[in-house]
Amino acid sequence: MVIINFLFMSTTQQIWIVIGVLFVLLNIAAGLIWVERRLLALWQDRLGPNRAGPLGILIVLADTLKLFFKEDWIPPFADKWIFITAPAIVVGSVLLSFVIIPFAPGIVVADLNIGIIFFLAMSSLGVYSIVLGGWASNNKYALLGALRGASQMIAYEVFMGLSLMGVVMLTGSFNLGDIVMAQKHLWFVVTQPVGFIIFLIAGVAETHRLPFDIPEAESELIAGYHAEYSGMKFGMFFIGEYLGITLISAMIVTLFFGGWLGPAFLPPLLWFVIKLFFFIGLFILLRASLPRPRYDQLVSYGWKILLPLVLANVLITGAIALWLRG
Repeated sequence: MVIINFLFMSTTQQIWIVIGVLFVLLNIAAGLIWVERRLLALWQDRLGPNRAGPLGILIVLADTLKLFFKEDWIPPFADKWIFITAPAIVVGSVLLSFVIIPFAPGIVVADLNIGIIFFLAMSSLGVYSIVLGGWASNNKYALLGALRGASQMIAYEVFMGLSLMGVVMLTGSFNLGDIVMAQKHLWFVVTQPVGFIIFLIAGVAETHRLPFDIPEAESELIAGYHAEYSGMKFGMFFIGEYLGITLISAMIVTLFFGGWLGPAFLPPLLWFVIKLFFFIGLFILLRASLPRPRYDQLVSYGWKILLPLVLANVLITGAIALWLRG
């Protein structure tokens, strides 16, 4: 295997990889505040942030300081400890999901043989943060947002998991390093286009980004499940959302676009970063260009269209794989 197994690294190497991944991810989550505003401004033909520092880059620092110094208020009618715990769950579950992603040969926190199963398990924990946050707020708008979010995430988690089964069958492994190396000659986006499209749609729904931001629809629910949150508690939900975008983009790159693989004139890590930011940009531009569906339309679309498609993809891929193996 090209990836150095985590167990055979020295303790110092393990610590540096963990620190490096954490540092980069948290900075990307903060930097995406500026990237999103600039891209949306470009897409909608307006200026965007352009006052705080060169090209408005210091808007990230301004927003961070604002969150730190805002009053961290807990409503007297809320369930205090669950209210505090909910934002930590979303950030923790997303960060844990990153441990199995191979960013380049030798740059992976944990090279697990059950990588895809671990990713699905960790991503499903995000449902708890939304449900607990909305329920503990003791606010009817927050509770409605939490219920919407739970049903949306649980439904699209099914399609997300099934969309990956074609890749698993073609590779014969749940290990993400093996999946990357299996794409040395042909990316899985070519052999699994239906799986890629369904995984992308499910990823947008899982991160509840526009047009699927139904759990926090401000035109109906004032802010949804985090209506009562302020200060750094709201900031953790905010960071969790951007980390979720980065996670889904990294998984798309790893599973369908060859991971770090690319022509030799650039280092593997740089190829991964280029592909990663392409899909982050796609997530952001979806927000600028698509309207929000109704809640019933979203759920109906998933169960009536995506489920038959993803099941057909699994069956056809399995039949072709068996036929090719004689």
